[in-house]
Amino acid sequence: MFSRPSFIDDDAIARAVADHWLPAITGVEHLPWGFGAHHWRARGAGGEALFVTLDQLAPRHTAESLEAAYAGAAALAAAGLAVVCAPLPAASGRFTVGVGPGVLSVTPWLDGRSPTEAEAREPRHLAEVVAALAALHQTAPPEGLPRWRPRVGPGFADELRARTAAAWTSGPLAEEARAAIAARGAAIGRWTARYLELGDVARSRQDSWVPTHGEPHHANQVVVAGGLRLVDWESLALAPRERDYASLLGTAAGAALAPDPAMVELFALDWRLSEIAEYARWFAAPHTGNDDDHVALQGLHEELSDGP
Repeated sequence: MFSRPSFIDDDAIARAVADHWLPAITGVEHLPWGFGAHHWRARGAGGEALFVTLDQLAPRHTAESLEAAYAGAAALAAAGLAVVCAPLPAASGRFTVGVGPGVLSVTPWLDGRSPTEAEAREPRHLAEVVAALAALHQTAPPEGLPRWRPRVGPGFADELRARTAAAWTSGPLAEEARAAIAARGAAIGRWTARYLELGDVARSRQDSWVPTHGEPHHANQVVVAGGLRLVDWESLALAPRERDYASLLGTAAGAALAPDPAMVELFALDWRLSEIAEYARWFAAPHTGNDDDHVALQGLHEELSDGP
């Protein structure tokens, strides 16, 4: 996230990191990176650095699902999957620690950088991403890995219609968000019906599901001296392989993968509807109109404008 969290300060993060991962910590630095989780860099007295992530819980996660995802990523790395930037175990042996309304995890600090969107679509880089995802999808799934499941139910469109029937007064962007959602109620209903239909098809084929990252786009890729690393494994789950193909579609690399069109459509809708659900919660709740709020509003308009 670009803005600092209002519910926890840097000192609390530093204490948690010191208690569970890095006793000789010298300080933490908040990083205005990404969208959805909060991040810090923690430094140790010996010059080491850790990348610290605070994931919030409901409605997207539970403490158990995040622990299972991060433990699964560590198991994949231990099995030899070099593309995984794996979480480090805490002193307890677990990979997450409860802190306030979320859970904390850490990974080694990577000396590299994420490609831009343009760089991520260059043929050489795409080939590396395809190879990395193929290796992931061919790896035996660790025990206890979460399974993909639909992120909205059959009543989603009706619930949104009811919630957007009256004005929102929760913040400066609330009414614009409410009106945008209300205007697309019929489309959201169509998208939801199709999504649930395709979800049933996917679940009928669970014997072919593979470990999937969930969001292997350019912002979750880091290029280091040893090659590509994928970060942010909080969405790791068993699922159809097409769950990982969004960033590859429309490229020669994507066409060579011969994805199932129905599963491509499923995961396009999975992203769209889960984003709309999250933004509806976001703007119905108190907000101030900060940078994160404006990025979220732009994201909401993008998801609502795509498709018939």
